[in-house]
Amino acid sequence: MSLTFSRFVIGVTILLVTTVIGAEAQQSAKIARLGVLLFSTPEGDPNLASLRQGLSELGYVEGKNLTTVYRAARGEPGRLAELAVELAALKPDVIFAMGGDVAPFVRTATNTIPIVVAVSNDPVRAGLVPSLARPGGNITGVTFVSSELAAKRLQFLKEAAPAISRVAVLWNPDHVDPEYAETATAGRTLGIRVQSLEVRALGDLERAFQAADAGRAEAIIVVSSRLTTLGRQRIIDLATRHRLPVVAGWGPWAQGGALLSYGPDLDAAVRRAATYVDRILKGASPGNLPVEQPTKFDLTINLKTAAALGLTIPPSLRLQASHTIE
Repeated sequence: MSLTFSRFVIGVTILLVTTVIGAEAQQSAKIARLGVLLFSTPEGDPNLASLRQGLSELGYVEGKNLTTVYRAARGEPGRLAELAVELAALKPDVIFAMGGDVAPFVRTATNTIPIVVAVSNDPVRAGLVPSLARPGGNITGVTFVSSELAAKRLQFLKEAAPAISRVAVLWNPDHVDPEYAETATAGRTLGIRVQSLEVRALGDLERAFQAADAGRAEAIIVVSSRLTTLGRQRIIDLATRHRLPVVAGWGPWAQGGALLSYGPDLDAAVRRAATYVDRILKGASPGNLPVEQPTKFDLTINLKTAAALGLTIPPSLRLQASHTIE
């Protein structure tokens, strides 16, 4: 065999091996499929950008190594069950559910596809996981709640408006959450009567505020859910019309006109949820990933709203604020 022919054979062999390796690499570079179930829409959800940002920071590029499929209820809770089943039938690698009133429908739709949730209620009480530390099944993620938050919000309200003795809590009973009960317990300690305003759809809001008037409520505490988030501006507008200070869980409420908000940084928490998606796509089992709770909380006070309501925020409360809005 001549030297030239030997070199030719070696060259062809290297080319074939390189081609096979390249083909195998292309097959292994699978594009991850993420399914997302939303209460509103991809365009209107206030926290979806944070999930996308978190995934981008982890190296995911839509159309390159990630494909996202959405199912959106467009504010109609009656559609969630059907949409969750539809999403599960697409067999994505991971499903992300945003909201405590959304996650239960995904849980019912599949017990095999990994699910990452970002919820503003207690995942254990909601029946999503048996334990935060050991989820055990196909669900994990982040929760925005901590047991002391409801009492602290009522306490801050009392400091801002010491004369208040009647407070109405606006909440969605379909969003399994202990916050109304915890607020009522705190109210007994603070000498505040707590009224329940149940809303299951945005069309219930007008009736709820009429009930607040009938109960002589002097302030509104909003329990966060996808429903109340979607209706945030409408709730604030109604409260302004009824001259009722609003207290809620996240900074955007105070920025939008609520008197104050107290809770974790929601966008940071949703970005954290993106790390769960990443770890599962890289092979981690959701049952072995503890559900994360917030450890840092921000108090935001809208001083402009306070002035419009004739309230003077005491210096002691202003000193506790992480942010003030002039």
